[in-house]
Amino acid sequence: MTDKTNKNNNGKTIQHPSLGEGLGGLARLDKWLWASRIFKTRTIAADACKNGRIMVNGVNVKPSRMVKVGDIIAVRKPPVTFTFRILKTIEQRVGAKLLPEIYENITTPDQYELLEMNRISGFVDRQRGTGRPTKKDRRQMDAFVTPALEGFGDWGAFDFDDDD
Repeated sequence: MTDKTNKNNNGKTIQHPSLGEGLGGLARLDKWLWASRIFKTRTIAADACKNGRIMVNGVNVKPSRMVKVGDIIAVRKPPVTFTFRILKTIEQRVGAKLLPEIYENITTPDQYELLEMNRISGFVDRQRGTGRPTKKDRRQMDAFVTPALEGFGDWGAFDFDDDD
């Protein structure tokens, strides 16, 4: 059974078991986010929930929250907030071709414009801790620091031992 939908001997269409409604139409939020390929791992999905980047129907939730068909999920991946409507509750990862059956992307166009503007603006600033400074960064730091240190090279001009 390589295809997710096949016909049995009676001619009825059957679905892949992973597309069935789990637990009476409910699924854990972290499992659903992972299974629907919104996050690469379940751990990353759970961390996003714990850090307040996931909202279900406008409320910040824990990873163990049970979601159902029709729930609206907002996923904040800076600088964009993606919004999805759940069409099926799944807890097993499925192929990318089946995603239109799992959720509906209802992200507003202004969010995509924000993403495009961020992409066009390019690589303006390096985030702190992303590695060693480039040669250009080092030159800019030197140009900033050097004028501030000028005039402090002659320590003999200052007499610190005068108690008068």
